[in-house]
Amino acid sequence: MEDTKDLLRRVKGIVHASTKHREEKLYQVCRLLSDEVEVFDWVGFYLVDPNADRELVLGPYVGEPTDHTRIPFGKGICGQAAETNETFVVQDVSKEDNYLACSIHVKAEIVVPVRKHGKFVAELDIDSHSRNSITNDHRKTLEKICDLVSVLF
Repeated sequence: MEDTKDLLRRVKGIVHASTKHREEKLYQVCRLLSDEVEVFDWVGFYLVDPNADRELVLGPYVGEPTDHTRIPFGKGICGQAAETNETFVVQDVSKEDNYLACSIHVKAEIVVPVRKHGKFVAELDIDSHSRNSITNDHRKTLEKICDLVSVLF
C-alpha cells in the first residue's frame, strides 16, 4: 500500500476541498484507493437512506456496476456492518453464508463503517479479486479514512 501518511494527507485534501460536493469528494476517495492499492478492485460507499427504514443505498463507487444498489441492514456483509456498526473483514467470501455476490471475481471484502458522532451514517465497501488480500494495515488505514470522510455527513 502507498505510504499511509501520504494517502491520509491526500484524502484529507479531498475532504476539505471547498469547490466540490459530497458525492464528488466520495468518488475521488474511491478513485484514489482504487488507483493506489493494487488489491482494491471495487471501491464504493453505501449511504444510509434517510427515506427508508434501515436500508443502505449505493453511493459513489469505482469498479464494475453492481445489482446491489439497495441493501437492508443485516443482509450480506454490508448489511452486517450497518447492523453492528463494526468493520468486517472477509478473506474468503466463498466461506460466508450471508455474502451477497456482486461478481464472480470477488474473493475478499472489507466493509468499514463511517460514523458521525458515533452514529452509523455510511460505509466504505471494498472488494478484492484475491483471497486473503486485506491486511491489518489496510484495515487501520481505511478506518482512519472513514473517520476523515465522516465530516461530509
